[in-house]
Amino acid sequence: MFAAAIEKRKFLRPPAPIPRAARPGPLALMRALRKNPLEAWTAAHFEKLVVTDSLPFGRAIVISDPAAIQWVLLDNTANYRKDTLQRRIISSGLSNGLLTAESEQWRFQRRTLAPLFARRTILGFAGAMMEVAREFTARWRRRDAGAIDMAAEMTRVTLEVLRRTIFSDGLGRGTEEFRAAMRGYFDTIGRIDPFDLLGLPDAIPRFTRWQTGATLRFFDAAVDTIIANRRKRLAQAPDKVARDILTLLLEAHDPETGKGLSEVEVKANIITFIAAGHETTANALTWSLFLLSQSAEWSERVAAEAERELAGPLDGLADRLTETRAVIEEALRLYPPLAAISREAIGPDELAGHRIGPGCTVVIAPYVLHRHRRLWERPDAFDPCRFLPGARERIGRYVYLPFGAGPRICIGAAFALQEATLVLAAIARDFRIQLVPGATVWPLQRVTLRPQGGLPMILSARRAAA
Repeated sequence: MFAAAIEKRKFLRPPAPIPRAARPGPLALMRALRKNPLEAWTAAHFEKLVVTDSLPFGRAIVISDPAAIQWVLLDNTANYRKDTLQRRIISSGLSNGLLTAESEQWRFQRRTLAPLFARRTILGFAGAMMEVAREFTARWRRRDAGAIDMAAEMTRVTLEVLRRTIFSDGLGRGTEEFRAAMRGYFDTIGRIDPFDLLGLPDAIPRFTRWQTGATLRFFDAAVDTIIANRRKRLAQAPDKVARDILTLLLEAHDPETGKGLSEVEVKANIITFIAAGHETTANALTWSLFLLSQSAEWSERVAAEAERELAGPLDGLADRLTETRAVIEEALRLYPPLAAISREAIGPDELAGHRIGPGCTVVIAPYVLHRHRRLWERPDAFDPCRFLPGARERIGRYVYLPFGAGPRICIGAAFALQEATLVLAAIARDFRIQLVPGATVWPLQRVTLRPQGGLPMILSARRAAA
């Protein structure tokens, strides 16, 4: 009876490209990858667990088989490194940081930085996250009626959370300057350059990336200011300095060797935390708001839960917001922060019965995996019920990868989920959210996934200011 009721429900099918019937030719593929890589996937990728492709830069194999994914990301991870194309795309400004480091440099940084994101530390940030959420909802309530770009607002929210939890002395520049710089940075590096697809040497300039120079100089100057100000305060009055993540980062030591991070590694990780930390959470919130605006049922469910739970104690609040978190996780399923993870085989291997040669590119695409016909029921439908307690436990570990998996799983995943859950609850409690009539929402891949052109919405107050 319950199953029959599920079948009768009308499920929202959020916007996404229709998979191609067949793989496009080399030039068409390069155009699609340049314009929007989401539009290059074929129906076979969503129906078969393994698909082999001949790409402009060589042979690639796309795997959606959970056992093969576990083998690449966990069991035999030593045989797979980040491939050349991925390193070229994300290394600008992030070289030597946790996101791009390899081998012993990565292991050293991971051991050193892991305590900074321990559960106890993250739970301690809940108060600051809620304070930011309250300030922004109060500001939106005071503004004149009309449309507001909630995609831009979510980047402002997440940058402010970072400022209060990781960099409590500030970002070294104005928040709006940082937001604009980050947007330009992701827009530029997120476009796949044809020279990269063809595997041309790094010495050949990428004219599509010429804009990154000024942005990277901005980041360098801002981070130098952040570090200098904090070191000065630590030297003058260490007892009065906030024990935020920046302080912990500067004082961090490898538990095995006692060695601290070099100045280059400190700078690279600060930029990584700002870039990845705000972009991932902002996009998760943006897509969650869009999905709630399209589902009256879930908009009311989240609002009711928030009204009930936000009135209770702060301790354990994010864990009590189970329906709100289910919406966040479903948004991350449909629009994962990182649409594809790629690795390069160092030595020969076998994946799901397919031989892998040295240098072969192995692609694990969360966007494809999360919508795969053989792994999910109603894969293209918005249904947060699949992430509620009792159902969430039935989802395979290597079927849902919004933050990756294995040793290189995103170190800030718990931070991002807590922040997104608390902020979404605060918004849903205070406002009814509606997409501006006539607005078109379309997912665009630029390193991360975000709505092309922003998310224009109308907020109507549900309740008086607390």
